[in-house]
Amino acid sequence: MKSLTRLSNAIMERYLPDPYVFVVILTLLVFLLGLGLTDSTALDMAIYWGDGFWGLLSFTMQMVIVLVAGHVLASSPFFKKLLSGMARGAKSPGSAILLVSVVSLIACWINWGFGLVIGALFAKEIARQVKNVDYRLLIASAYSGFIIWHGGLAGSIPLSIATEGHPFADKMGVIPTSETMFSTYNLVIVALLFISVPLLNRWMMPKKEDTFTVDPALLEEPEELAPITDNTPASRMENSFFLSIIVGALGLVYLGYHFSTKGFDLNLNIVNLIFVTLGIVFHGTPRRFLAAVSEAVKTAGGIIFQFPFYAGIMGMMVASGLAGVMSEAFVSISNENTFHLFSFYAAGIVNFFVPSGGGQWAVQAPIMLDAAQVLDVSYSKTAMAIAWGDAWTNMIQPFWALPALAIAGLRAKDIMGYCVIILLLSGIVISIGLYFF
Repeated sequence: MKSLTRLSNAIMERYLPDPYVFVVILTLLVFLLGLGLTDSTALDMAIYWGDGFWGLLSFTMQMVIVLVAGHVLASSPFFKKLLSGMARGAKSPGSAILLVSVVSLIACWINWGFGLVIGALFAKEIARQVKNVDYRLLIASAYSGFIIWHGGLAGSIPLSIATEGHPFADKMGVIPTSETMFSTYNLVIVALLFISVPLLNRWMMPKKEDTFTVDPALLEEPEELAPITDNTPASRMENSFFLSIIVGALGLVYLGYHFSTKGFDLNLNIVNLIFVTLGIVFHGTPRRFLAAVSEAVKTAGGIIFQFPFYAGIMGMMVASGLAGVMSEAFVSISNENTFHLFSFYAAGIVNFFVPSGGGQWAVQAPIMLDAAQVLDVSYSKTAMAIAWGDAWTNMIQPFWALPALAIAGLRAKDIMGYCVIILLLSGIVISIGLYFF
């Protein structure tokens, strides 16, 4: 395993470009595939790209706030103590890898946005306390928990098809979560991943002489703000605990109302509101809160300028029909026994170019549901096969790794060697769950 991991890391270090260059290469690849596999002209593909380029603006802003607000919350005195206390549970490099993996899996199973940020922040805190732990593997372990999100409580596809009036209700009806996220095969997959992923991460630990220890400068906290000496009305307002408590109370009242009326609906906007509200309260004063925001915003550049390119890729994939061509290729070689397995693989490939669970379902569902009807196989399992395919190749998709990398101060190539190994293991586990259960 150590030899395999070294090889994987060496390949990624040598050949994986910066995530921006990666998305540019994907853009050119989809452009050429559209010309070769569909009836689209070069002008058509350019128009599809431009029309789609701004299609993820709302989601991009949500992700920026997830990253910034999560960072702000983690830098508050209360949350620092909380993370520090949890991190003390790791007594050695090996236990550090296991603990980060389990915490990340639990957090991502609850909600993917919450898990992405908390996992990376927790890993960074552990790196402060545990000597000689490989920092790259630690962050990769934090990211590995993301593999489980679409089989968890916030899976967008199972939640969508469990909602009255969803776009494909006329064909498949409303399917309760008991047949998707709480089905036997899905619970088996989740359980196997909870066991195997932490053990694999621990198994990938390098020898002591090959361990990549973090530069202490990466882990330094910003200096505490100097106290304000003037007593002007503006300074008193900027340092007012009262203003923070009032705004925080407003957020907490709304959150209480939301959960009391809608149940455990932990969507991305609610996660963001939790982060922002607690960040305001825990920092105590507007001045401290804004200082933390200014520091956290420095990590958001990659998301702001790369997500629109993925939106452009999605525009080409959908409008040209290229996503449908890819899906139909897998359907054509499937039968009633292998259909869900090939649906999973097809979704994994499409996810490289349409890295959005909801967007991918909208593209693939019409084709896959028609095929499921012809083959007389389960609609609900078809939906979950696509959901797991979407989650699976996220392991080597820099689109989703950007928040964790920004928090950690690492490059994509630093962790992708480990993520390739996680991809291989999780692909086997998910395939077993879909085929045999």
